[in-house]
Amino acid sequence: MIDYPPRIQLAHTPTPLQPLRRLQQQLGGPLIWLKRDDMTGSTLSGNKVRKLEFIAAKAKASGCSALITCGGIQSNHCRATALVAAQLGLQCHLILRGLPASNNISDGNQLLDELSGCTISYHSPADYSATLPALFEKVTSDYSNSGHQAFCIPTGGSDGDGLWGYIAACQEMAEDFAAHKISPSAIITASGSGGTQAGLIVGAHLLGMQTDIYGINVCDDESYFVNKINEDIRDWQAKYPAQPELEMTDAMIRIIDGYVGEGYAKAGRTVIDTIALLSRTEGVVLDPVYSGKAFDGLLQEIAKGRFTNDSDIVFVHTGGVFGLFPYKAMFGQ
Repeated sequence: MIDYPPRIQLAHTPTPLQPLRRLQQQLGGPLIWLKRDDMTGSTLSGNKVRKLEFIAAKAKASGCSALITCGGIQSNHCRATALVAAQLGLQCHLILRGLPASNNISDGNQLLDELSGCTISYHSPADYSATLPALFEKVTSDYSNSGHQAFCIPTGGSDGDGLWGYIAACQEMAEDFAAHKISPSAIITASGSGGTQAGLIVGAHLLGMQTDIYGINVCDDESYFVNKINEDIRDWQAKYPAQPELEMTDAMIRIIDGYVGEGYAKAGRTVIDTIALLSRTEGVVLDPVYSGKAFDGLLQEIAKGRFTNDSDIVFVHTGGVFGLFPYKAMFGQ
């Protein structure tokens, strides 16, 4: 048994494990099973909620009454954090990368951020990159001056605390596999901040699962994610030293690179077409930033011959449907 730290039940779990049989009939290749973590909630949907169960529990146990986090203007993590804070009666401030639209009409995750009642500061990408630590310090100080102790959460909730979300999800998937009588050779996820993949790697190790964990990066490159995932796992080991020792090697961190396209949050034509394909074939909606880009990469890899000898593989649908709406114009082309 895994000795979990305290958590607050926020996600609707277990989420379904769905076989994409019609897609397989159309495209061939292995049977892809979709772990439906887009169904962890309604407005709290997606992979970030699993991480926040442990992060929010630690924040409250530390006596904090405010959460501060950061991300892009359409960040799923920021939206989830803001809504979790509202649900738990905590203050929340979002440090967002990107400036509001010139017409001041909010869309997608940004609209939900505003509805949550959190406070938001918007910053140009250049200022955000250059001053993020200072921005956290200022907001922390402002909360302190108003009598609130703040808990700072890194991008994507990806650190030693957030890893627990996908360690727990890994245990849930092991139970899924037993129920469906399958032994998938691979679990694939989008990697944007690295925490989901890092948690799956640790979870698979703790459970002795003979399943390879792959991340399809939606930003940066393979070298970045090898370093980032190693860093997150070291942070987990430092914060939770009573857990079993994990001897990491770079070979354990499997990154399928080459599908970033023009950059983070920039979806090319093939990504849009893949989102439409899965919607009409299986009734499943992906997002253009994370799951859609990674799933498109997976289909291209299968077409090139990867996983040809595998019968079952699993793709983790990390949610993000609200991030779809700012891209609506692309679906009319």
